[in-house]
Amino acid sequence: MSQSIFLDTINGIKRERPPVWFMRQAGRVLPSYMKLRESYGFKHMMEEPKLAAEVTLLPIHDLGVDAAILFSDILVIPEALGMELSFEGKGPTFKTALKDVEDPLKFLTDMPEKLEHIYKAIDEILATKPAEIPLIGFCGGPLTTLCYMFQGFSQNLNFPDFVPAIYRDKATMKKLVTRITEMSIHYALKQVEHGIQAFQLFETHAGLIPIELYKEVFLPSVKAILGAVRAKGVKTIYLPKGLGTGINMVNHDLCDCVSVDWQTPLHEVRKIVGEDMILQGNFDPRTLLADKNAIDQEFEYHLNYGRKDHKWIFNLGHGLLPNIPVENVKYLIDKVKTSDWGR
Repeated sequence: MSQSIFLDTINGIKRERPPVWFMRQAGRVLPSYMKLRESYGFKHMMEEPKLAAEVTLLPIHDLGVDAAILFSDILVIPEALGMELSFEGKGPTFKTALKDVEDPLKFLTDMPEKLEHIYKAIDEILATKPAEIPLIGFCGGPLTTLCYMFQGFSQNLNFPDFVPAIYRDKATMKKLVTRITEMSIHYALKQVEHGIQAFQLFETHAGLIPIELYKEVFLPSVKAILGAVRAKGVKTIYLPKGLGTGINMVNHDLCDCVSVDWQTPLHEVRKIVGEDMILQGNFDPRTLLADKNAIDQEFEYHLNYGRKDHKWIFNLGHGLLPNIPVENVKYLIDKVKTSDWGR
């Protein structure tokens, strides 16, 4: 048994309760984060190592979660492939989208040096974080990353030009996935080298295309990225949001832990993936927009589940929403930490 309830759980060690951390915990709902935003832009905070470290650790101090996740963005990989990215306005936008260039493969240029500030941030976090709090690194999944690169903006999450392009020219799409995969592996292994203690792959838009198409074009990339990290002895988490019945493609050969969205009950996922896999999730973040009575009712299922399954990390089905009251987030975390889990 270690100092970290998170690391013990992801290693299959039974603890007195599940660990709790939330996706998008570093920002959005935190008053301390919004105070920083009054002085600094989002991109500036990501690119200044001391600020990125400070934001990463805010939810440790303000919320009491059991793990920190690197404050960064999944779109740093496109930047490292030479694409110009802006965070002005309502969301990230690329100056030139892949759909607008004649030869997307020639348009991309390897620029791994653009990731160096992130490794400096990791060094700063590890130098300042509490000893019992592990740092989770991450990267965007290949489908999700290519969605944004090809479409060029994030406001329309149907990515109307991207999906037809897969069917129209699958060969080129596979070559683009290869470029993303190579840079993602480089990035992930550098995070490992600098000391992250777990790694999560965010495939936010896994449900955008048919399961068999995802399996053919993108799943080999997922396995390559996560496999490279696992080969270094670091535990991996895979979030395939919206994958649905495709969860049957997720097994212990692919990852150590699967993060479950709110569409699929935990007990059903456990039946599919077997007893060895660590599960994470799947509390619906929209519940936190309601009142404490609604939170209590939703929590009851997770409490009963966690009494029977110790290979499970309490988290959300996706990230915290920006208009969630911080009091509700604290309330839920306190429930996880103070409830009787019968262990």
